[in-house]
Amino acid sequence: MSTTTAKGGPGRRFAVGPALPLLPFLLFVLVFLVVPTLTVVVGAFQDEDGRPTLGNLDALTSEAALTALEGSLVLSASTALIGAVLGALLAYLIVSMSPQSMVRRATLAVSGVLAQFGGVVLAFAWIATIGPVGVLTQAMSDLFGADIYGSGWLFGLPGLVVVYSYFQIPLMVIVFAPAFDGLRPQWREAAVNLGASTWDYWRHVALPLLTPAFLGALLLLFANAFAAYATAAVLVSQGQPIVPLMIRQAITSEVLLGQANVGFALALEMIVVVTIVMVGYNVLLRRTSRWLR
Repeated sequence: MSTTTAKGGPGRRFAVGPALPLLPFLLFVLVFLVVPTLTVVVGAFQDEDGRPTLGNLDALTSEAALTALEGSLVLSASTALIGAVLGALLAYLIVSMSPQSMVRRATLAVSGVLAQFGGVVLAFAWIATIGPVGVLTQAMSDLFGADIYGSGWLFGLPGLVVVYSYFQIPLMVIVFAPAFDGLRPQWREAAVNLGASTWDYWRHVALPLLTPAFLGALLLLFANAFAAYATAAVLVSQGQPIVPLMIRQAITSEVLLGQANVGFALALEMIVVVTIVMVGYNVLLRRTSRWLR
């Protein structure tokens, strides 16, 4: 294969040929990540006529925007914590099985599918199950006289916490299971030979090693929930309890016209939050990789 070389100095050559397979990926990143991000950043500092302004950022301090931000933070933090704790326990049970176990392989495969099972399909599944005329709602009402639907909690912030946990838990399983796999049997054997009990091993060896990986996975789950939109858009038709729904209102509302650039400012706010979270995730990931390989 022919390669193009460029001289960046005496004795330095750069081969372009090996980088050619990356071009489709780089094009994808440019079109679907770089360009939208730049559009949001530029739009957040422009008015309707394209003139520079900081007025859009002032909208971020309004009561509605702060309430939506608080709702997003509460939703993301609660579902990340629920997903991290339950997912870590499930991951431990899975990793405790033999690597050749069909149950282990099947559970990891199902977790990989359920972690991506979001959006409209997930919202419809929950509505069909515990909605006002859902299968489980009707069954509980007929058999026990119980009203699990109540006052419509499914279509508010509590319902989003429950539904989001559905894909947060399996995501934690596939992210955190490799950390358990990274615990070497020799470490436990060494601890036992030195007279350590099972509790001592987990307290002084395993948990300190797993803590950075756990916190990193927790941050990843937080970012995953913070950026989710489609499921909430289907479940919540009135009000804007979280930032993504407020962005939808700003961009598509036929009542509040000229708010598209406010939507850009809200999106910029989300980008800043997610960037901070992912920087923390990568710091913890690098720390974990030094031990759990």
